[in-house]
Amino acid sequence: MEDKHKNIIVSEIKNFSGKDFLKTKKIILNRPDKRNSLDDVMIRELTEAINDFSEDTETRSIVITGAGGNFCSGLYLDYLHKISEFDVLQNKKDSQNYKNLLLAIYNCRKPVIAMVDGYALAGGCGIASACDIIVASDKAQFGYTEVKIGFIPAIVMVFLLKRVSETHAKDLLLTSKFITGTEAHRIGFVNYVVEQYMLESYTEKLCESLNSLPASSISLTKEMFKNVSSMSFESALDYAVDMNTITRMSEDCKNGIRKFLTKK
Repeated sequence: MEDKHKNIIVSEIKNFSGKDFLKTKKIILNRPDKRNSLDDVMIRELTEAINDFSEDTETRSIVITGAGGNFCSGLYLDYLHKISEFDVLQNKKDSQNYKNLLLAIYNCRKPVIAMVDGYALAGGCGIASACDIIVASDKAQFGYTEVKIGFIPAIVMVFLLKRVSETHAKDLLLTSKFITGTEAHRIGFVNYVVEQYMLESYTEKLCESLNSLPASSISLTKEMFKNVSSMSFESALDYAVDMNTITRMSEDCKNGIRKFLTKK
C-alpha cells in the first residue's frame, strides 16, 4: 500500500477484542517540508485510500493526520500558481476532484477521525471538517484563508456549516482569522481537544472504542446522517422507521440484545 503513494503514508493500528484484531488505518499526509500542503496528486491519493478503506472489511476506523507537526496548510504554493493559469474546464475538473475527496471522507462507511496538530488551513481545514470526529491538540491552529487571496471558501463552506452555526462560520470565513484547538472546541468545530503530548494516545483510545462497536450499526448510522439532512421532517421519520426495521433484523442487533439480556 505504501509503495504506490508519493505523498501519503498508510499504516495500521491494531487492537485486540475477543478473538479478533480490530484495525484502524492511519493515513499520514507526508509533505512535512511543505506543511503537508495539497496538490492534485495528494488529493487523488487520499481519495483513493479513503475509498479503498471504506470497502475493506478488515478496516474498522480511519485516522487522517499530518507529518512533521502540522495537519495540512491548504493548497501548495506551486499548485496555486498552476491553477491560476487553468481554463474554465480545468478549474471545474480540479474543483470536482477536491469535492470528491471531501465526499469520500464524509460518505465513508467507516468512522473517519482527523487527528490535528499544528496548522489545519483552508483546504486542509476542509478535510478535517469532512471527518466524523476531530481530535485536536492544544497547539492546533484552524483557519480558512481563501478570501485573503481573492478566492472563496466555496466547497469547504458546505461542510463547515454541518459542524458549526452560520454565525461562527461567517466569523471564520469572512475574517480569515486563525483559531486555536481550544476555541475550535468551544464553537463546536472540534470534538475533543487534548494536550499535545496526549494527542496520539487519546486518538488511538478513541479508535479502540469505535472498533469495539458493531460495524453494521456504525455504517448504517453514518448512512442516516448522510440522508436525513436532505429530507422533510415526515420523510425523515418514515426513513428512520425503515432503518429501525432493517437493523432489528441484523445479526449484530440480535447478538447485541442477547448479550445485553444475558448480562442483566
